[in-house]
Amino acid sequence: MKKLTLPTPVTALSPRRPSRAEAEEAVRTLIAWSGDNPARPGLEKTPERVAEAFGEYFKGYKQDALAELAQTFEDPSGYNEMVLLKDIAFESHCEHHIAPFFGTAHVAYLPSDRIVGLSKIARVVDIFARRLQTQESLTEQIATTLEEGLQARGVAIMMSARHHCMAARGVQQRDVATVTFRFLGEFERNSALRDRFMAVVRD
Repeated sequence: MKKLTLPTPVTALSPRRPSRAEAEEAVRTLIAWSGDNPARPGLEKTPERVAEAFGEYFKGYKQDALAELAQTFEDPSGYNEMVLLKDIAFESHCEHHIAPFFGTAHVAYLPSDRIVGLSKIARVVDIFARRLQTQESLTEQIATTLEEGLQARGVAIMMSARHHCMAARGVQQRDVATVTFRFLGEFERNSALRDRFMAVVRD
C-alpha cells in the first residue's frame, strides 16, 4: 500500500514556532495594514482572540491521525461489506487565503479482518481539516490514512464544500460547491462498487 507522508507542523521554512506574543503582534500588524487602529477599544483584545482562535482552527497539527486508528477490533461476524459514514461535517481553511471552507465528507472502507470505532473515522476527517489545506489534499490525506491505518481492502471518499475565498473575493460565487473524490483499492478497481458507494451517498 502507498505510504502516507504527513505534513509536519515545522518545516525548513519555519524552523521554530513563534511565541504567542509574536503571533498577537502579527495580528496587530495586519489590522494596522488593513487601515484600522489596533489600539482602539473595539480591537484592543482582537489579537489575543485571533491567536486563541488559530489554536483551535489548526489544532490538527498537534494530533496524529494514524494514532486514532491504532485500536481496531476483530469482528466475529466476519463482516466484509462496505462501512459508510455519510454527512460528516467539517470545516477547514484554505492554504492560499486562510479563508474557511466547510461542507460534508462521505467516507467508506472495506474491512479486511478488523473494524474500527466509527467515531475514529470522523476524528481522522477533523484532524486533517484542522490544518491549512486544499480540498484536494484533504481528500487524499483522509483516504490514504484510512487505507494505511486500517489495512483496508478499499477506501472511498467524497467531499463537498463551499469556499469562502470564492464567495467573498474574486469571482464572488456564493453558491458554488466543490466536490472531490478519492477511490483506493477495490473501490478504484471495481466500478460496480464505486457505483454502489455513489448511489448510497446520493440517496
